[in-house]
Amino acid sequence: MTDVVIGLTGLGSLIFLIALRVPIGIALIGVSFCGLWVLMGPRVAWGALGIIPYQFTASWVLSSIPMFLFLGFISYHTNLTRGMFNAARIWLSGVPGGLAIAAVFGSSGFAAVSGSSIACSAAMGRIAIPEMLKHKYHPELATGTVAVAGTIGALIPPSIILILYGVIAQVSITDLFLGGVAAGLMTAIGYVIVIFVRVKLNPDLAPERDQSVTLREKIIALKDTWPILLIMLGVFGGLFGGIFTPTEAGAVGAFLACIVAILSGQMTLDRFLQASRETLVTTSALLIIAVGASLLTRFLALSGAGDYLSTGIMSISTDPVMLMLGIVLVYLLLGMFLEPIGAMLLTLPIILPVVDASGWSLLWFGIVLTKLLEIGMITPPIGMNVFVIKSVVGDLVKTSAIFRGVAWFIVMDLLLVAILFGFPQLVLFLPELVG
Repeated sequence: MTDVVIGLTGLGSLIFLIALRVPIGIALIGVSFCGLWVLMGPRVAWGALGIIPYQFTASWVLSSIPMFLFLGFISYHTNLTRGMFNAARIWLSGVPGGLAIAAVFGSSGFAAVSGSSIACSAAMGRIAIPEMLKHKYHPELATGTVAVAGTIGALIPPSIILILYGVIAQVSITDLFLGGVAAGLMTAIGYVIVIFVRVKLNPDLAPERDQSVTLREKIIALKDTWPILLIMLGVFGGLFGGIFTPTEAGAVGAFLACIVAILSGQMTLDRFLQASRETLVTTSALLIIAVGASLLTRFLALSGAGDYLSTGIMSISTDPVMLMLGIVLVYLLLGMFLEPIGAMLLTLPIILPVVDASGWSLLWFGIVLTKLLEIGMITPPIGMNVFVIKSVVGDLVKTSAIFRGVAWFIVMDLLLVAILFGFPQLVLFLPELVG
């Protein structure tokens, strides 16, 4: 058995284990360890298991992940994002589908302090969906909007996916964050267009509200946005102003969130401990998957299977459009069955050489990849954001109805991917301007 065959057999075994619902981190580590054992012997396998996890986790940049997660969980448990939605709701009260549009803007605000699609959907789901259902919004529109709006959390910085991608692809985290701003804003605008057009075509989806809101009420509503705005100003002002690094920004943001929560009277010991526990659990899960992906990268490199697959992909077509179409299809399929970070870390050892050989910007591809991974968060049968929303609404709305609600937005997402592919400068403009 040749080295390449051993590598390909390992990949096949990995896919089989994932299909059996083995946790992806455990599957990655187990297959890589066994593959290295067969390929190079037990000493190399044990050596890799001892050295590679340390080499990867010793990266100082990774320390920003628990900090940004803690920032998001503190903001979520202390209700710091509620004011953002309420202000958007009041200001958009006269706009068709105003509550749904407010949910998009509220999610964008929460995304700026979270970095997690799931946390974003859960937070907005508890705030926005009851409000929309109370005002007779169609359940499909209400739940579908919040499910897709949560995906903005992976694009607008801080983004956990972008941090991990930057570490693995050796791309500046700050540049990725800047590129993610443009893509995130485009996504939010695209979702608003979908809502507006759908409600205009079918007003029954979102009945008009009777109340008229005065300018004074609108101005008063803005005062409740100060917690999120203060955190955003502190984190992004310092980050993009060069005062501190992305790694330090996470710690500054987490500290600011705690201070703001205390000042607003929302911080309790139970909420602090709950946010801490969830941060520890989520960070541990992410790092186990990332360590497994690092071991897989080494296994594929030593076996030659990574180069074999990358060369095979390149030989299928030299046409950039066809190549990108193939990459899009791969990630859409993976998104149906895997969570985003697992899908990314599983495929990057194979896809990154293809991107590099094609002459594409790794920075630009990181943003497009993140967009594709987030589409997977709302596609059946797994659609993690959909099931998060289902857990929020319970028996009020069927899962199938939520999936129908997100279908319209998936079309917009694919259109946005096409636009980003056709006009890379939309992503690269801000990094080049600041750089």
